[in-house]
Amino acid sequence: VTVALLFLGVLTPAGAASAATLPVVINTWAFRTAAETAWRVLESGGSELDAVERGCGQCEIDQCDGSVGYGGSPDESGETTLDAMIMDGNTMEVGAVADLRRVKNAIGVARKVIEYTKHTLLVGESASLFAVKMGFPYEDLTTQKSLSLYSEWLNQSCQPNYWKNVVPDSSKSCGPYKRREEVTYKEEQTSSQRSVHNHDTIGMVVIGVSGTVASGTSTNGAIHKLPGRVGDSPIAGAGSYADSTAGGAAATGDGDIMMRFLPSYQAVEYMRMGTDPTVACQKVISRIQKYAPKFFGAIICANTTGSYGAACNKIPGFTQFHFMVSNPLLSQPTEQVVDCI
Repeated sequence: VTVALLFLGVLTPAGAASAATLPVVINTWAFRTAAETAWRVLESGGSELDAVERGCGQCEIDQCDGSVGYGGSPDESGETTLDAMIMDGNTMEVGAVADLRRVKNAIGVARKVIEYTKHTLLVGESASLFAVKMGFPYEDLTTQKSLSLYSEWLNQSCQPNYWKNVVPDSSKSCGPYKRREEVTYKEEQTSSQRSVHNHDTIGMVVIGVSGTVASGTSTNGAIHKLPGRVGDSPIAGAGSYADSTAGGAAATGDGDIMMRFLPSYQAVEYMRMGTDPTVACQKVISRIQKYAPKFFGAIICANTTGSYGAACNKIPGFTQFHFMVSNPLLSQPTEQVVDCI
């Protein structure tokens, strides 16, 4: 069955509708080299997990948009830390790391969590020590670019930041902060400052010829985050999800909001019930909109026939979402676009 992705204007650059076929590689944003790397792995006989690891790992090397890998998104102390996960849709095993320090290949470490431990998620300094045991070298994740970003932020009175209900006023000062005695619980509904030129994650779904699904993510997280903050990316069902009986999905955007809704898991469950991938993605975005109408976010979805889709939340400065697709019907990994809802 050929499923034409005309919903929301998901088009190849030539304007032709895309059809369902396997294998398929789909990843968030126009991260072309990541898509090319993952596709080459499949073509050379590598597994779906291999393709996800190498594809996301390529973005770590390329420092995709400064939001993946070393040298980007310094936290409040000026340090870059990494989050990543990888999931096997056959066994439902997940390997993940969060707040990883001084190790560049975060998704590679996440893969080792699956292969050499009975755990799912390792965090912080202990995750770094595990990485060293697995043969990954300690490397400085700081660059002149990340130091410059940190310095500029300090010079702007640490704006923006992620504090609330503290003294001194976090909108005017760098602190140090103390908790305010009387707490106001009203959530501030302001649009995210991220845009199409300022993302936060590569998410990837790979489905092989036999329908085997794998997924993964890698990110350096929210810029100027509190040290120790973990977003949606390394959380199974939030950052990505893979199930070889249904499909796979991966999310990108404001992880502090999106992780509360397990969007990747929800999208896969919609597809399990027979929902078209594009519609599954839309339904997930619509659900989050009810609680956070101004959130920044998008999701990609693919089912086990190779049909795929994407959706995003429309906010000022973010009206379309670009993503990459590779399959046998395309002559090369192709950038596609979807209008936000």
